[in-house]
Amino acid sequence: MDGNELAKKVMNNMIRHDPMEEVKYRAKLAVGFLKDALKLFQIGDWRGVVANSQLAVENAAKAIIAIFREPSWSHDPSHELLEVKNRFPHQYWGIIDEIARIVHELAPEHGRSTYGEPSLGLTPWDLYKKEDAERVLKLAKKVVEEMKIILKEVIGLSIDTN
Repeated sequence: MDGNELAKKVMNNMIRHDPMEEVKYRAKLAVGFLKDALKLFQIGDWRGVVANSQLAVENAAKAIIAIFREPSWSHDPSHELLEVKNRFPHQYWGIIDEIARIVHELAPEHGRSTYGEPSLGLTPWDLYKKEDAERVLKLAKKVVEEMKIILKEVIGLSIDTN
């Protein structure tokens, strides 16, 4: 198959990636960003903790979404998570609701931890204190742990945290 044929197949959505690979990839991102947030907490980089915690939460949600569909590029995939919720066994609905709430709550931090509050003249480093980092890191730990439970119990996927 030459390059033109391959391009046509891709454009016609005839080649699709393996959904399980997307689940694994997003889960690895979630774990990796959480690890980075934990390291940054140790050195007092509060902005970095918030930024990486937000990305951990976002990608944990996207790993769960990817079980049933390809997640979007949005930093707030909470609505996508709620759209697939009813495809999970009922006992996971409360956890999924909580993850969606946290994802939605932390989504604005992506922009804030990158650009600050320009209209107020505040850089990202001006915005966050230790208490902010502690709160967001606690949420990220919770969401990543819940993601691991869902992936293990629903699809039998264990996530390596090393």
